[in-house]
Amino acid sequence: MSVNFIGYIGFNNNSEIHGGVRKRVLDRTYVVDALRAQEAGGFDRVLIPFGSNSPESQLVAAYGAALTTRLGFLVAHRPGFTQPTLAARQLATLDQLSQGRVAVHIITGGADEEMARDGDVGTTKAERYARSDEYLTILRQEWSAQTPFDHDGKFYHIRQASSAIHPENLPVFFGGTSAEAVDVAGRHADVYATWGETLDATREIVSRVRASAARHGRQIGFSLSLRPVIADTEEAAWKRADEIVERVRANREAAGLPTSGHRPPNDGSRRLLETASSNRRDTRLWTGVAQLTGAAGNSTGLVGTPEQVADALLEYYKIGIGNFLIRGFDPLADAIAYGRDLIPLVHEKVAALDELAAAS
Repeated sequence: MSVNFIGYIGFNNNSEIHGGVRKRVLDRTYVVDALRAQEAGGFDRVLIPFGSNSPESQLVAAYGAALTTRLGFLVAHRPGFTQPTLAARQLATLDQLSQGRVAVHIITGGADEEMARDGDVGTTKAERYARSDEYLTILRQEWSAQTPFDHDGKFYHIRQASSAIHPENLPVFFGGTSAEAVDVAGRHADVYATWGETLDATREIVSRVRASAARHGRQIGFSLSLRPVIADTEEAAWKRADEIVERVRANREAAGLPTSGHRPPNDGSRRLLETASSNRRDTRLWTGVAQLTGAAGNSTGLVGTPEQVADALLEYYKIGIGNFLIRGFDPLADAIAYGRDLIPLVHEKVAALDELAAAS
């Protein structure tokens, strides 16, 4: 199993530590710098996120593909707002123009209020996962069908769909820890994406998703999202982690946002918040920001020297994690540091581990 690194293009050089600092929503200079830094740093892909008020992910990916030659793109995409046949052709076109450098991350959506901002009002979480299931069925059929096809389902009715353009190889990433999400992932996903939990919790979700994929006669890969905090010494790394927590706390208090008593709307965040029952889990899994934010999104990290964090990533690799989505709280500077100090180390350790396994 190879190891791949996925970076992040968040539209501007901003994160939870920057509080009320106003920056351009779409900072072209930052996007260009981040693309070049992550391509030069050995990242395999970058995630282009999706939000109900953010720049459009496919357009940013198309722009990025034109500025790079090797870097791949993981395009976050939400079912339900574009017809699946049209989305299939859009993604296939992007795949062709980028010469096979595109993957899609299907984001079903767990928060009712965010879905409502784009006009999706009144659907339940179970209905949204059922829609994602049907959407992905049509998406894959549009990518592969050699003759026109019809579809009659609960959410979509299609007559004589046919696409002249097909992707070369366009992986589908999918996340979510509810029973509905795991079932859809097992049926459709090439890579299951999850957040950074303890090793035991990660083993559990890997086992559950593999079983789901096996029920459909499929195999599946895994991606883990983390926010590494690295420094020359372990003491300096934990000091930096503590400073990040205090900055996030101060920014949330200044904005009138809660720092405790959270009730996340989705299963993934509830699981992550359970992981954050203490500031530090396993050897160096750090949950300080997850505690403050209610585990809203990718908010746990690994803390230590590059060598220590590389060893921690290797433990997840042994469980079956082949993709690591890593992003920092100082987005551009951290991406440069990961490419210089962390990614080469992990590749060396994985190669040594695989060589040892092959020889035994």
